[in-house]
Amino acid sequence: MPQPRKDIPLRSDAQRNRERILEVAVAELTRCADVPLSLIARKAGVGQGTFYRNFPHREALVLEVYRHEMQQVADAAPRLLAALGPDRALREWMDRLAAFAMAKAGLADAVRLVTSAPGGPAKPGPTPVLDAVGLLLRAGQEAGTVRPGVSADDFFLAIAGLWQVDPAEDWQPRVTRLLDLVMDGLRAGAPGR
Repeated sequence: MPQPRKDIPLRSDAQRNRERILEVAVAELTRCADVPLSLIARKAGVGQGTFYRNFPHREALVLEVYRHEMQQVADAAPRLLAALGPDRALREWMDRLAAFAMAKAGLADAVRLVTSAPGGPAKPGPTPVLDAVGLLLRAGQEAGTVRPGVSADDFFLAIAGLWQVDPAEDWQPRVTRLLDLVMDGLRAGAPGR
């Protein structure tokens, strides 16, 4: 089945169809990792042909949803920096990352299902999110609110406990404590503190 060419912009109606499919897919895949694609198409209000022109197989849909959602989290970083100081922007972004992680636990299951099959696609890396936290950390280091030498990789090692929290429980108090501890660690030894 032919794939849409990436160098040709979609017509406005085709773009709306694609966006509706992605919107429905996020909600449905978050609820159930192996939701039938026909249900997603029906809820998005598109026919099977339209659906499969955009996403020729489950892997293409799941990986695009994952990329799209990760990009949304990443895109918040520069907006937060423009609106808040580096210290507050980083902490607010951490809360958004946590909310994404808790809300999209089912999506993570869907990604694992499609990438764990023999010969399946590789899981996309967290590059946009790594870039976003790198931007926030550099801004904090330049402002003297984050200790020097902390990398994006260091940050993700420090918040690894986030992915151990059960999203079905009352996760917010626990995640807030974890992220406050991480933030305290990032500030410790900062020249402006």
